[in-house]
Amino acid sequence: MVADEGLNHLQTHLFNFLIIQSWAIKVNVVLSSGQTSNILRLYAYLMPSMYTNQTFFKENKKKIENAYKILIKQLQECRILALESLFGNLKWKNMMDEACETISLLKQLWPEGSDIRRVLCVTSCSLSLRMYHHFLENRNKTIFDQNTDIQEVESNCLNMMQEMEDLCKLHCLSVVFLLHLPLSQRACARFITSHWAKNIQTFLKMKKWCEYFILSNINIFEFWNLNLIHLCDLSDELLLKNIAFYYENENVEGLHLNLGDVIMKDYEHLWNTVSKLVRKFSVGKPFPLRTTKLSFLEKSPSPIKDTSKENIPNLGFIPMSCELVDKFVGDILKDLPFLKSDDPVVTSLVKQKEFDELVHWHSHRPLSDDYDRTKCQFDEKSRDPRFLRSVQKYHVFQRFYGSSLESVSPKVVVTQAVKPKSNFSVPKNKKAHETKAEIITRENKKRLLAKEEQKEEKKWNAVSFSIEEEMKENLISGIKNLEDFLKSCKSNSVKFRVEMVALTACLKAWKEQCRGKGESTKDLSIAVQMMKRIHSLMERYPELLQEADQQLIARCLKYLGFDELTSSLYPTQVVGDDIKEKKMDKYSVGMGPVRFQLQYMGHYLIRDERKDPDPRVQDFIPDTWQRELLDVVDNNESAVIVAPTSSGKTYASYYCMEKVLKESNEGVVVYVAPTKALVNQVAATVQSRFTKNLPNGEALCGVFTRDYRHDALNCQVLITVPACFEILLLSPHRQAWVKRIRYVIFDEVHCLGGEIGAEVWEHLLVMIRCPFLALSATISNPEHLTEWLQSVKRYWKQEDNTMGKNRNAGYCASSHKYQFRMKESYKVRLVLYGERYNDLEKHICSITHDDIYFDHFHPCAALTTDHIEKYGFPSDLTLSPRETIQLYDTMFQFWESWPRAQELDPEKSIHCKNKIVIKKLDARKYEESLKAELTSWIKNGHAEEAKMVLRNLSPDSVFSSGNTVKMFPLLVEKLRKMEKLPALFFLFNLGDVEERALSVRTSLEQKQAEKRSLKADKEAHDVTNKLRKVKKSIEKQKTIDEKSQKNPRKMDQRLIHEAEHTNLLRTLEKNLEIPQECTYANQKAIDTETLQMVFDRVKFTRKGEELKALARRGIGYHHSSLNFKEKQLVEILFRKGFIRVVTATGTLALGINMPCKSVVFAQNSVYLDALNYRQMSGRAGRRGQDLMGDVYFFDIPLPKIGKLIKSNVPELRGQFPLSITLVLRLMLLASKGDDPEDAKAKVLSVLKHSLLSFKQPRVTEMLKLYFLFSLQFLMKQGYLDQEGKLMGFAGLVSHLHYHEPSNLVFVSFLVKGLFRNLCQPTRKGSKDFSQDVMEKLVLVLANLFGRRLLPAKFQDTTLKFYQSKVFLEDLPEDFNDALHEYNMNVTKDFASFLLSVSKLADMKQEYQLPLSKINFTGKECEDSQLVSHLMNCKEGRVAISPFACLSGNSDGDLFQPNTPNHVILRTIGINHTQAPVLWSKIFDNQGRRMPLNAYALDFYKHGSLTGLVQDNRMNEGTAYELLKDFALTIRSISVSLRELCENEDDNVVLAFEQLSETFFEKLNQV
Repeated sequence: MVADEGLNHLQTHLFNFLIIQSWAIKVNVVLSSGQTSNILRLYAYLMPSMYTNQTFFKENKKKIENAYKILIKQLQECRILALESLFGNLKWKNMMDEACETISLLKQLWPEGSDIRRVLCVTSCSLSLRMYHHFLENRNKTIFDQNTDIQEVESNCLNMMQEMEDLCKLHCLSVVFLLHLPLSQRACARFITSHWAKNIQTFLKMKKWCEYFILSNINIFEFWNLNLIHLCDLSDELLLKNIAFYYENENVEGLHLNLGDVIMKDYEHLWNTVSKLVRKFSVGKPFPLRTTKLSFLEKSPSPIKDTSKENIPNLGFIPMSCELVDKFVGDILKDLPFLKSDDPVVTSLVKQKEFDELVHWHSHRPLSDDYDRTKCQFDEKSRDPRFLRSVQKYHVFQRFYGSSLESVSPKVVVTQAVKPKSNFSVPKNKKAHETKAEIITRENKKRLLAKEEQKEEKKWNAVSFSIEEEMKENLISGIKNLEDFLKSCKSNSVKFRVEMVALTACLKAWKEQCRGKGESTKDLSIAVQMMKRIHSLMERYPELLQEADQQLIARCLKYLGFDELTSSLYPTQVVGDDIKEKKMDKYSVGMGPVRFQLQYMGHYLIRDERKDPDPRVQDFIPDTWQRELLDVVDNNESAVIVAPTSSGKTYASYYCMEKVLKESNEGVVVYVAPTKALVNQVAATVQSRFTKNLPNGEALCGVFTRDYRHDALNCQVLITVPACFEILLLSPHRQAWVKRIRYVIFDEVHCLGGEIGAEVWEHLLVMIRCPFLALSATISNPEHLTEWLQSVKRYWKQEDNTMGKNRNAGYCASSHKYQFRMKESYKVRLVLYGERYNDLEKHICSITHDDIYFDHFHPCAALTTDHIEKYGFPSDLTLSPRETIQLYDTMFQFWESWPRAQELDPEKSIHCKNKIVIKKLDARKYEESLKAELTSWIKNGHAEEAKMVLRNLSPDSVFSSGNTVKMFPLLVEKLRKMEKLPALFFLFNLGDVEERALSVRTSLEQKQAEKRSLKADKEAHDVTNKLRKVKKSIEKQKTIDEKSQKNPRKMDQRLIHEAEHTNLLRTLEKNLEIPQECTYANQKAIDTETLQMVFDRVKFTRKGEELKALARRGIGYHHSSLNFKEKQLVEILFRKGFIRVVTATGTLALGINMPCKSVVFAQNSVYLDALNYRQMSGRAGRRGQDLMGDVYFFDIPLPKIGKLIKSNVPELRGQFPLSITLVLRLMLLASKGDDPEDAKAKVLSVLKHSLLSFKQPRVTEMLKLYFLFSLQFLMKQGYLDQEGKLMGFAGLVSHLHYHEPSNLVFVSFLVKGLFRNLCQPTRKGSKDFSQDVMEKLVLVLANLFGRRLLPAKFQDTTLKFYQSKVFLEDLPEDFNDALHEYNMNVTKDFASFLLSVSKLADMKQEYQLPLSKINFTGKECEDSQLVSHLMNCKEGRVAISPFACLSGNSDGDLFQPNTPNHVILRTIGINHTQAPVLWSKIFDNQGRRMPLNAYALDFYKHGSLTGLVQDNRMNEGTAYELLKDFALTIRSISVSLRELCENEDDNVVLAFEQLSETFFEKLNQV
């Protein structure tokens, strides 16, 4: 971390050298100066070390070194100059020696040690007094040489020395105050505004330098008891000024106050020590403190800042009469000051008629809501044939897309009468008597099974010979074909026969190999296959094993050298009768059975799976935890489900949908997904899984996102994103539809902990009345989340009981469709499952000598003994079986006398000993026992041995010296050769995602060009020419045929031409065909017709051509800025196996179904954190295809890898849940909801149940006050009346809810008539507006919406901009004045709110530093009159942090613009980011202006995305998304104004319509 600017230009250069040097050694740089920070985060500009930076250093090393030496020389000269003026002939080294001498002397005086504040006080005072004495002596010499009066000079000198001694005495006293006064008392000190007098500045500078020299030599205090806790509180300048002011003003005027015994003794002790340390001359006695009359402070007319008289605005609240407000904040209203009805604030409230969201206050025209405005993909009512054809095409594609996601045959759902379902997890008792019908059914089933078995028997007989022959030639490929047959076979008896054939072949192959080769060259893969067959036979078909079969298995075990297992299975001595005992060693694998299975068969180990089918599930046998989910749905309960990626948790969602679809044609399931990409995917899956005959106008599946919607309110399964679902829940006139919702499924619910949009997830979870399923793979505190959701359900139970009878009666009467009402359940279950189906192994990729090498990374290498001691092993840190063996071997190696070595030996372990079939669960138990043992080493005095184990498991420090960007194609090629594709490559920079994919394609093209002969190019050229000629002949023939009668001879001619054309085309295709080694595409994965269909969908998209060209090479990229059709292309072709290399950003990790063999982290980033790592790495290892997943780290530093593996995902603690616009939308729902009772219950649920305030009564109180502040603000702005009803432009404000506070500012401009003044047409009566007016309008809007800041330093750049202006100009003057007035009014109100909320602060925490928890509390000093006098200002410090009070801040500063957040009390949980202000000029913490990026205005002027990339420093995809958002905002405003305005020729409306049209035109062109 480094500042981008030093205190002078030389220091800035030094920082630049530091940056260059850091980059050279692959250390990333963060520019943090001026940026905001809070307790948890530092916001900064990341400047990663790129290969170009590293090569720049290498190429210019000599120049850089020379320049650096010159700079250091200049810095030293500056330092010499700075010292010379103060210390004369004393050089830097002399000063360091003086400091060391002072410190050494102090150690002798205080052998028992001391506190850093006392130490620095006495050493710096004594050293600075000695230096000042030296300074005066030097000056005197100069004066003596000029023959001045010597006596006068000496007297003057003595006087000056005494003055500085007095100043040092005051400093010692101020330090004693620091030692004895708690922060609560110090924060009440008076603020002295006077500056230090000029005649003491030299001494103050000298003292600063002396403090620096002392602190630079602090290491001398080693082995001496120096307490450094209060290093953060060495001095308090305001306190020193306070003491100085008292002694030179109030004390002189006759105010004599005692110090108190404790302070006086401590002060005397300090001053006496200073006296002893000075030595060379006497410094006088401790008392009196002032012996001289010199004023240390400048005279000032008002030297003391009186905070009690600061103009604090009226804290009164405007009274409201609203039932909802009383219900939520009624308990605190009695304690608040209310304004009287004749108060000017109340009488000046905007008097307007009531405003309904659907009926405008003066035009009485309906105003559409967000749902109506979203682009409808298809008009549901249209009967146009062309339209119907496009709908049909859409559904065909969706089913195809869905079938690519999973191979499940579509299910026809028929509505059934609802029966109470029994609990399937409890086994039923069999009936005593079967009915005749049941006997017949059973017999028929039996007959069918026998028939099926015969069929499969025949099938095996047909293929067995060829498979057996192949196994003889090549065992592994023969086994592969045999396993393919086993997958398609259902008969157990046939499977058993096949397995026995395979086992015999394996034994034969093993014997042949061992006879022919020595021990060193044994191919253990044959032994692995043999054990695999034994596992399968013993575990899956034990009831079919005959004695001869057992004997064969025993013989196999004997040949592998597993004698103990042999005797346990078949004790008689017939096993090795064909071979002598001593020759048996020749066949042995050379290790015990347990070690062999764990080390070589880890990924083949059988998982514990249930054998009993569940009648509710046809496709597979669900695990116990999955059955629990099905029970949850059957019982109408809610559940939080936490299970690893690809473990099968989503199945419950589809079961839930099927249940609701079967119940009726009216019930709705809502599926909430975090991204549009996931919405499209789930919609396709639903459409391919289910079909249902529904009444006309009704649909099975609908979609609603911000970009488009179809069938959203007339479907039974709605797939949507959180913001859109919130729109429907908060819409007053959609309540009837909301009541149809039977279940809500929240996918990736951990988004609740995100920084952006998290509060929307909260609102949804607390507003829904029906049961829900909340799914995630990464929640670290699911118990807390479940408890919170259970409390919400308790609220709904209470509400339903209160208004339930009336509501239910009314409900059934008003809606004849609902003949039943499902039994409500308010239970929220927590379902946890932690076991991944397949293990993940990690590898590090390093570049050496222009090649890439792979090192296995053992997960334990990420840990330290300290981490294990404090937190234990992370719950999700699992080892593969071979990693478990590696851990045991390393433990055994580093502690020779390890007492439990034998007991935990894999062969002796209780979990695995004498087991022919070791299961995955046995391996996991053995792993846990080793982890527990390693932990006990650390806790029982063997931490050193444990350290050695962990160190030995770490790979050697991997330092990639090569160009990682250039080497990326080689990495992909290496993974292909290792058979590790398909793979996902995660990068975090959008531009890099595209570039890396293109670089792989370029590499393949170059490879093909090198292989392609010149002759081939010539042939292609010739064939193309011939084709052109033949094509012309065909067209000519066609024209002749049309003119003349059909001549058979000419017809023959035409057929010949066509055949020639087809033949030439084939020749050309063959010539241009990409060789297999020059593409990663699997051509067999998909047929040409399907591929063309996928390609045709992106024909007219922005990146379509590029993605098609990449796809032909088996490459793709995936990021948020792609069009949904483009994303689908990559997703479908990757899942089909055609594309096998995809570069992607983190958005792909959010639930997108794209499993792969390997995941590669190919770029380091601040966004690569524990949560993203788990989400992304979870994609590796396809269930049913890969037995193991691989994770590769390419160009990620080792410490970062360790941190990713061992860190827990962050806990879900909730975000600030309210905003002004949300409160307005809630009031709209409460006052206008179709079902008022239901609407109010929903609003109260949102207000009462934030996750942030769960079990936090202080936070609840704070949110109540913030709610009241919001209501006051909305009333003052004219959006609410005193009864809580909406008025004015409230509808427009709520429509633009995405953009708070810009929406509020925009409407305030509109109300003031500023847009009316601006939007003047070219001439009177015209409807056209000049380019100048349009550009000014864009300038205003760009200052409000889509704001992106540029770094302050970027303005100093000398770069040339070609198309863009880059820096956005300020608002026009009238707009700027209006914005300033708005901001000032809001700031005053917000400061008043902060004062009222400050009483909720936890002052115990406020007196602590937030991270180090250093405490500044203590008993207040009461026996000192001086302390009581100086610390008596308690008023005006209510809402300010006591730490900030020490710098002179008071409550009055809250009313100033741009007050930093850290000034406010931090435990009230609120700061200026919650104030709806929008500053036109933004400054960083160093006071430098940060300009706004003019991308929107620049694009409007030049219409070029390339210009934005080149000049505005934006990624093309990001720029396009931002511009699209900006265009949608303009359209939203334009539509709203048109609906709100009665006059069709209104200039403002016409101007916005013209702007919307032209902006979209420009956007569509790119």
